[in-house]
Amino acid sequence: MSDTPFGFGLPPEEPEDGDGKKKDPAGGGQGSGGDPSNPFGFGSLPGMGGPGGDNPFAAMFGSMNPNDLGAAFQQLGQMLSYEGGPVNWDMAKDIARQTVAQGTSDGTKDSSVSPGERSAVEEAVRLADHWLDGVTSLPSGATTAVAWSRAEWVEATLPAWKQLVDPVAERVGAAMGDVLPEEMQAMAGPLIGMMRSMGGAMFGQQIGQAIGVLAGEVTGSTDIGLPLGPAGKAALLPLNVAAFGKDLSVDENEVRLYLALREAAHQRLFAHVPWLRSHLFGAVEGYARGITVDTSKLEEAVGGLDPSNPEQLQEALQQGMFQPEETPAQKAALARLETALALVEGWVDAVVHEAAKPRLTSADALRETLRRRRASGGPAEQTFATLVGMQLRPRRLRDAARLWASLTDARGHEGRDGLWEHPDMLPTADDLDDPDGFVHREQMDFSELDKMLGEAAGNPSEQKPNLKKDDEGDKGDEGAK
Repeated sequence: MSDTPFGFGLPPEEPEDGDGKKKDPAGGGQGSGGDPSNPFGFGSLPGMGGPGGDNPFAAMFGSMNPNDLGAAFQQLGQMLSYEGGPVNWDMAKDIARQTVAQGTSDGTKDSSVSPGERSAVEEAVRLADHWLDGVTSLPSGATTAVAWSRAEWVEATLPAWKQLVDPVAERVGAAMGDVLPEEMQAMAGPLIGMMRSMGGAMFGQQIGQAIGVLAGEVTGSTDIGLPLGPAGKAALLPLNVAAFGKDLSVDENEVRLYLALREAAHQRLFAHVPWLRSHLFGAVEGYARGITVDTSKLEEAVGGLDPSNPEQLQEALQQGMFQPEETPAQKAALARLETALALVEGWVDAVVHEAAKPRLTSADALRETLRRRRASGGPAEQTFATLVGMQLRPRRLRDAARLWASLTDARGHEGRDGLWEHPDMLPTADDLDDPDGFVHREQMDFSELDKMLGEAAGNPSEQKPNLKKDDEGDKGDEGAK
């Protein structure tokens, strides 16, 4: 789990890429060897100059062309005048789109989807849905198939990111404001308002950069196991699908079809398990409610803060005074979310493998590639950890896939998929540790309880003179049924 959501405290290290070097999604951001004087990851804004120095605003002004100075002050004014929620989403959207426009580290630039690419995605999703009909009792959940550019992915997923991130940002911001004494809050009203505006901008910048980087990696709308796109839209990003299969020595059509299977399987689950979306997003909100801040460090820093010495606040930030503490409520919500996401991804993995194995020669290789991408802390997991402060456990995904496959063998497709009818019927984290025990455990039989409730509703108590007659009546009713 990431202990430093939104980059508070020392920023988390980025995963290693193929040559063993640290990735730098912010383009000059921080890893193990980053600039410790920039604890918020407040690197250079896209298109606005080089990295920051000791001054956190050097990213904005340090190496800027004088002709751009007016634009920089205009953006600073927008930051300070922001009066919205805990995250400046207008800034996040702008920075995400600018990050996308810069292209990925391999030099690939975003481009509009061609008619041929759109047709290929539509055909792949149609065929994938046809194959899935034979391996799950859940009907199709994709009403349309769409092909997105990276910029279109940003636009389409922002509402979901807002729902995910706002509760966490709100809680962190509230915890920061609560440590000030009431009399100080009254005296520092304008300053607190300015700090909130700056906080919203800082969150917006980091989130925008993270989403923009992720847009260059994802292949669809469900890569992190959550429904980020509009309901019923199975989406693929042709540019990223091609990049995903570039070094795999696998036919491009097979790569596209395998990823379409995963996207269509997710769509079935989220469309026909009505409680699932709110359950997952509710777990994120539960995690946010469990966040506390080390207020002693913040109080100490505020008490001795010298307004003329901004480096003093930076030094306090480096010591991790905003680092969230692990409370029981936070741990419980995190475990609940991780288990639910593992069950979603495990079900998709098992269903897609069953559909693809007899039809695609590269099914095993593609499956293992995706699993390794997760296990190595791929971009989706890293971005999720940065934005929400938690990270999936890859081990849980394999355990969940093994459990769903065993359930298929023991109970068939309907018996397996029937567990999604209610969250209380799903396997727990303990069940993932002992999948065989769960698979072979006797299922609860509610038929007797249903019969008793039905009889109680149809037979008033005064019509039951004795137990013997009740038993005979029960038999008669049962026979009539």
